[in-house]
Amino acid sequence: MTSLDKPTTEDTSADDARAVTEAALFEAFGGVRGMVETVLPGLLFVSIYTINKNLHMAAIAALAVSLAMVVVRLARKDTVKHAFSGVFGVGFGVVFAMMTGNAKDFYLPGMLYTTGLALAYIITAMAGVPLIGLMLGPIFRENLSWRTRNPGRKKAYTKASWAWGLILLGKSAILFPLYWWADTTQLGWVLVALKIPPFLLAVYLTWVFLAKAPPPIDVFAEMEAEERAEEERKAAQEQERAQHAEDGEATTTGRHRRP
Repeated sequence: MTSLDKPTTEDTSADDARAVTEAALFEAFGGVRGMVETVLPGLLFVSIYTINKNLHMAAIAALAVSLAMVVVRLARKDTVKHAFSGVFGVGFGVVFAMMTGNAKDFYLPGMLYTTGLALAYIITAMAGVPLIGLMLGPIFRENLSWRTRNPGRKKAYTKASWAWGLILLGKSAILFPLYWWADTTQLGWVLVALKIPPFLLAVYLTWVFLAKAPPPIDVFAEMEAEERAEEERKAAQEQERAQHAEDGEATTTGRHRRP
């Protein structure tokens, strides 16, 4: 293998940065399992309602499968944040639909949440505190260091937040007219179809922006290094004081021994 064939340190570090970014995004957004937990309740609801037009049965089935996924995660001692968010979303949808008697209202809380989240991404990006950075900072162990110490990552987080906001706004722009004009089954199937593709596009763009950004500053490692340095300074000071005490004791003993 020639020197040209050998991977350089820069290439290796870039690969490591991309791997860390992929792992962080996987953790933040739940990966394949998180997507399944997001899609399955709505898919079950619209499938049952399409078959028998029974709002109660469809709502109860969607809520039951959401609760079952939480139980499975608890039994396996996995993180439950994505499953719990699904339960709350389905629960609000069930309450809305039961209160109004309109099956389309099962989807309304989720649609309102999507619109609100889109606005949050855009507003925080405009304010210089992009929501994606707030979400991913702790996962990358950088917390908010990107705001003042890493402008390249702040720029990447801002771009990613704009991407999420515009993609989710586009999704809302499709769904709300259907909420008013289409029937429940049409709205439901379109909503299920729009669950994954916009999400994957936003995650991919986030990965692209962050892969090109400077690496995160590990503030946790910095704090640990400072703590170790402080402990070493204290140990050195204790040793120095002990040495002074021994020297003083030796001097005193020497004086007592003089004739």
